[in-house]
Amino acid sequence: MTKKDELASVIANELNKQFKHHQTAYFLGDTEISPTDVTDWISTGSSILDLAISNRSNGGLAVGKISEITGLESTGKSLLGAHALANAQKQGGIAIYIDTESSVSHEFLEALGVNVSKMIYVQLETAEEIFEAIESIVTKIRESDQERLVAILVDSVAAASTKVEMETDFDKDGWATAKAIIISKAMRKLTQMIARQKVALIFTNQLRMKLGVMFGDPYTTSGGKAIGFHSSTRIRLKNGGQIKDTKGKTIGIKIKAQITKNRLGPPLRTAEFSMYFDRGIDDYGSWLQVLKEYNLIKQGGAWYTLIDQNGEELKFQSKKWEEKLEDEELKEYVYNLICDKLILKYQTHELGIDDVIETDKVIDDI
Repeated sequence: MTKKDELASVIANELNKQFKHHQTAYFLGDTEISPTDVTDWISTGSSILDLAISNRSNGGLAVGKISEITGLESTGKSLLGAHALANAQKQGGIAIYIDTESSVSHEFLEALGVNVSKMIYVQLETAEEIFEAIESIVTKIRESDQERLVAILVDSVAAASTKVEMETDFDKDGWATAKAIIISKAMRKLTQMIARQKVALIFTNQLRMKLGVMFGDPYTTSGGKAIGFHSSTRIRLKNGGQIKDTKGKTIGIKIKAQITKNRLGPPLRTAEFSMYFDRGIDDYGSWLQVLKEYNLIKQGGAWYTLIDQNGEELKFQSKKWEEKLEDEELKEYVYNLICDKLILKYQTHELGIDDVIETDKVIDDI
């Protein structure tokens, strides 16, 4: 170990002695003790979006982090959050839906796979109540079962009022900054609390048009910038057009998602998928689109040809695609093909002999 490494070890030891309530200083080269590593993920319902967010297979929204889903009206914000709750339940977790819009549909949640009989539904009006409820949930988890996965969806930030606002009339009252101040204070308290628990906190928020913007992003979000600053992932959804059946009846919409902020993988990546009104996200349909985009499948008229895991040609029509993926070996093979194209490989810096840290000795010292 070099003198520089010895000094780093001394600094780490001193910091851990100074802040005795929990281990503060780490060497991130030792992944087993790194507190910043994400070990659990919750799927958004779209495998393509999961890959865009986490840049890893079987990823999605990070547990222990804050995620924000933004968009204009009718872009699928609540839908995406509900899919996350359903997938948290499938992983044995607790789903909590904090509703400020009074717009929850039991039938639609069940169609997305949410077990509504086990989902905790919380109806609140003000930002103060929302954050008090979240803090109570996290505190209760600390006292009972810290290993139980919990997904909390706040739908939405824009619809939440404040206690002061609820007590006043509808006259103009100057600059409405109280909500932003409350959220900013709450996020400073909650970010570290959530990071130490198996809690995924998901906010939905509406986009608002900035006045007088000629260039750049014309949109901002309600409630100030604190949620955006503290979020590890921000997803912006856009309506990509209607989906109609053979009779011209609208049965769904196409959704375009962009990762506007990402601390878990590369930012500014995009994902496209279809959402049907009767069942939610068509995940496997987006698989087929990615295969076509990267020329991993051939199309001739209504027929598709895929070279399967055995090197044989598999011919099918799009309506039979989901049925073909009932073969688990084929499904895994296709998913790996997609991962190979969508996961970004980071360039690594080769360490010189003087850069290598003897992690075993450092950990023993700590």
